[in-house]
Amino acid sequence: MNKYLVSTEYIDWEDSDILYLARVLAEGCSDSVEIAQRCFEFVRDEIKHSCDYKLNPVTCRASEVLKQRTGYCYAKSHLLEAILRANKIPAGLCYQRLMMTDETSFCIHGLNAIYLENYGWYRVDARGNKSGIVAEFCPPVEKLAFCITQGGEVDLPEIWADPLPAVIDVLKNSETYQEVADNLPDVELIAC
Repeated sequence: MNKYLVSTEYIDWEDSDILYLARVLAEGCSDSVEIAQRCFEFVRDEIKHSCDYKLNPVTCRASEVLKQRTGYCYAKSHLLEAILRANKIPAGLCYQRLMMTDETSFCIHGLNAIYLENYGWYRVDARGNKSGIVAEFCPPVEKLAFCITQGGEVDLPEIWADPLPAVIDVLKNSETYQEVADNLPDVELIAC
């Protein structure tokens, strides 16, 4: 479980602003579920999705996302993971492989898994709600932004402690939100 609590290059929860926010969000909470919900709702509602709002700069590291108040789903999941870890709540990254609008290509979508003592690993999606996309925090029921409905779409089962290299690559090598949108990362599925 330790790997889901440490501070890393991109999940840099030891940053002073993240530590301060984590304390503020936890203030007055009675348990880790309430803290996790506050953290989730803060990232979902207060950090704008870069593509939805057409915002630059492209962010990746959790502290950058907090400072700029914007990020793609991947970057928002980095911030949520960092705030949870700063509150001593184990958290990791999850991904879904989703069909893009042209119905011939796919991309991965970033979300989080939170370890809640009474529920085990619970997935949440802080990408941000908008018309047709609603994600909520209501354990043990998952209410994610996207459901797997098309052939080739899949919930990847792993819980990563750090972001996938393909995610880091696109976020670090894109200068604008549009460059990210034009080069959304994907993963190859291996048939067993």
